[in-house]
Amino acid sequence: MTRLRIMLGADTYPPDLNGAARFTEQLAYGLAGRGHAVHVLCPSLTGSPEWRSGGGVREHRLTSRRTPAHPTFRICLPWQVSAAVADHARVLAPDVVHVQSHFAVGRTLIDAAVSRGVPVVATNHFMPENLLGHAHVPGFLHRPVARRAWRDLGNVFRRAQVVTAPSPRAVQLLAEAAGVSGAVPVSCGIDLDRFSPSGAVPDVPTVLFVGRLDREKRVDELLRAVAALPAEPQVRVEIVGDGSRRHHLELLTDLLGIRSRVRFLGAVDEAELVAAYARCSVFCMPGVAELQSLATMEAMASGAPVVAADAMALPHLVRPGITGWLYPPGDVGALTTRLATLLVDPGLCRRMGAAGRELVSAHAADRTLDAFESLYTEVLHRGAGRQVPVEHLASGRELIRRAGTGSVKMSRWPSTCSTSLRWSGPGG
Repeated sequence: MTRLRIMLGADTYPPDLNGAARFTEQLAYGLAGRGHAVHVLCPSLTGSPEWRSGGGVREHRLTSRRTPAHPTFRICLPWQVSAAVADHARVLAPDVVHVQSHFAVGRTLIDAAVSRGVPVVATNHFMPENLLGHAHVPGFLHRPVARRAWRDLGNVFRRAQVVTAPSPRAVQLLAEAAGVSGAVPVSCGIDLDRFSPSGAVPDVPTVLFVGRLDREKRVDELLRAVAALPAEPQVRVEIVGDGSRRHHLELLTDLLGIRSRVRFLGAVDEAELVAAYARCSVFCMPGVAELQSLATMEAMASGAPVVAADAMALPHLVRPGITGWLYPPGDVGALTTRLATLLVDPGLCRRMGAAGRELVSAHAADRTLDAFESLYTEVLHRGAGRQVPVEHLASGRELIRRAGTGSVKMSRWPSTCSTSLRWSGPGG
């Protein structure tokens, strides 16, 4: 296709540790690898504006500040960055803008794009649960705050020509909660070359969790389930990631008497992450706010069976009795039973792992890039200021509707991505 100048707007970007940041980086380098000129507007790491280049991607880091709600996460404030965002849009003159959030960077970039007649694609990675725990909102205010957050997201994203979300359930949620109808499901995509089955059998049955250690991930349920497992066989738990609940979870392992069986690995680099997936017997995702779950897809690509909460988009990945098991969120007894069933049956683990690898192969990175290139072409042909209903998409309609179903030839995300792990802030 024609080489485009694409501007991505992200309120979280590596080294932030979360799924939204990881996806945006992969998208940026994937598009650059296809010959597009890619510019990313995102928060500064130091607080002051800065610029970085590499792998065909130019990062434009905007004035930011720390947030007391999460010490490792930096935010931009609209009144501090709106002028700079408008200047970047004017000077760089993108063909298309693609925002990844409705916060300061996303909304001010939409403002700038609309004022200049540049078409906008918007992708949602947000759920209020990602924010409420960090903001220390009292429980009785969660529902009204969540409704307001969804309403705000809808007001921002309805200005885009096309809105996408990572899964059909995420699209449904946008319509129900934010009033954004006609969104397109496009998988975040996964590099099947990086994550592949090792064929090795772990020396000790191992349960793995990868993700942010925050409230909505419900890692405490996994720990309580492990404490309730039979004494034999001995089981090891590995927890990759960091977050606001890590200290609480470490204390919980002491209270449950399982500290010797649990390893908190913190943030790890790419090689360590791949190794962690390769040596696990079972992957567990107890989170209840997953719009897709990159970690679950990576585990499945690595050949691991999955035990996951029956919540949000996880049932799109976990087929009960085929690729793993689902359990009712909060039901620690059911989680214990599902883990126990798999941990004593390596043959079942292998069969479910192979089925999971086959299922997740439909989420190949090339397919995601194809879908977004088709969307960019469509909005350019139709022009800014006109929403493109999903039923009117032409060149990319069938590809996009089927994103996440079927299989295509896979090519690697460029090795220039900064692939240190992840998950430590709002947004995934």
